[in-house]
Amino acid sequence: MLLNNTIKNALISLSDKTNLLEISKILSEKKINLLSTGGTADILKKNNIPVMEISNYTNFPEIMDGRVKTLHPKIIGGILGRRKKDQKIMKLHNLIPIDMVIVNFYPFEKIQNREECNAEEIIDNIDIGGPTLVRAAAKNYKDVVVIVDLSDFKSVIKLINNNTISLEKRFDLATKAFEYTSSYEEIIFKYFLKNNSYKEKNQNDIFPNEIKLNFIKKQDLRYGENQHQKSSFYVEKEILKSGTISSSRQVQGKNLSYNNICDADIALECVKEFSEPTCVIVKHGNPCGVSESNSLIKSYLSAYNSDPISAFGGIIAFNSTLDLKTAQEIVKKQFVEVIIAPEIDERALKILQKKQNIRLIVCGKIEKNKKGLDFKRITNGLLIQEYDFNKVNIKNFNFVTNRLPTQKELEDAIFSWKVAKFVKSNAIVYSVNKTTIGIGAGQTSRVDATKLANLKVKDRNHHNTIGAIMASDAFFPFRDGIDNAALVGISCIIQPGGSIRDKEVIQSANEHNISMIFTNKRHFKH
Repeated sequence: MLLNNTIKNALISLSDKTNLLEISKILSEKKINLLSTGGTADILKKNNIPVMEISNYTNFPEIMDGRVKTLHPKIIGGILGRRKKDQKIMKLHNLIPIDMVIVNFYPFEKIQNREECNAEEIIDNIDIGGPTLVRAAAKNYKDVVVIVDLSDFKSVIKLINNNTISLEKRFDLATKAFEYTSSYEEIIFKYFLKNNSYKEKNQNDIFPNEIKLNFIKKQDLRYGENQHQKSSFYVEKEILKSGTISSSRQVQGKNLSYNNICDADIALECVKEFSEPTCVIVKHGNPCGVSESNSLIKSYLSAYNSDPISAFGGIIAFNSTLDLKTAQEIVKKQFVEVIIAPEIDERALKILQKKQNIRLIVCGKIEKNKKGLDFKRITNGLLIQEYDFNKVNIKNFNFVTNRLPTQKELEDAIFSWKVAKFVKSNAIVYSVNKTTIGIGAGQTSRVDATKLANLKVKDRNHHNTIGAIMASDAFFPFRDGIDNAALVGISCIIQPGGSIRDKEVIQSANEHNISMIFTNKRHFKH
């Protein structure tokens, strides 16, 4: 197939004019005729670059404060015209064939995020002509080269020099153009959906009838959950919040795997729950050691000693800058896959560089998530729910036993409750002095989760459980979980409550002189 590799006429319409002069000079030097709208044309004329204003070519002025500039048959026809099939009709109406279209759109996304802009100003920045030009050029990609990403310009110029703009290259540029228009429309759609003042607001508005997701590839991963599965990491195309795995940067180590990212996300989201220096160690989707202390090194050592067997090969997250002493202890104590921190001290980084296989991730300033949606893929479907944000408020607690918790028990109970939110159901968390000492995760019965926590505390870690706290992510259906907790010396239990056997459960706690708190909220995690 013979392609139109002779570029005679190019249309330029750039909202972001950063590279306008550079591009225009190169095209002009190659004797390519330039067509442009008024504002762009004025800049080119001032810089002695030959240009034909579109209004002069169409013999129709820009009207409505620039709302109508390029939507004219002589422009659209010049782009859409097929060079052989439509040649006669183009000559009949004096249509100049436009061989190249270089366009970027009004910056709607930036404008809508400016506090000083009102709704009318924001809507005025919805580009109409630009997307029409781009779609027309992309549709006629065999005859028209379309550029929406100015980083493609230099490679296209090289191909023009060699007269070799292949069909494959044209198709790739057209694909990128349609991706650009699609993304632009998605941003506008979300703005209108969010700012619909004509519709009565209700809680279900966060779940639209149709979900359109917009993610871009951040990186290919080493493999998926298993080594025979290929995997990639995609992040939201919109502005990413600081302090997330998606917005973080890797500063050392091997490429991340699918499991690394899953565990790192859980570790980082868990550590965000705490304000004092905290360490969270995650293994296979569950926290295995969490500690909040007055220094980072103390929190790390306590989290590690909570369950050193599970910590081997784990993911470690901190909520403050990783310092030299803590880094030294990590290297001394254990094999670790990933370390995440808001920042890493230069001296700590030098120590960790001795272990080049350790993946180091800097996440930036941590901000606690307060809203958003969680997604879970099932076969041919998608489950969507609100993010599990629930600020701990003691005023919402019910103290249901004869003995009230002491102040220390209450503080440890709140700590344990925060950790339980990130442990897979059925979940039991034992802790003392704001440090976990045993976690029973992912069991099919709550009593089994309790027994597993007991096993880890006694047979594995030899922790003293007298006076420890138990947190349960959901209610106890029977009293056996409390009876088992009493056997190891638990003094306070925090749980949602709500079982039909709550009376029996409370009675068991009273018999063992255990204080019990009902949160009236559960934290299932599947």
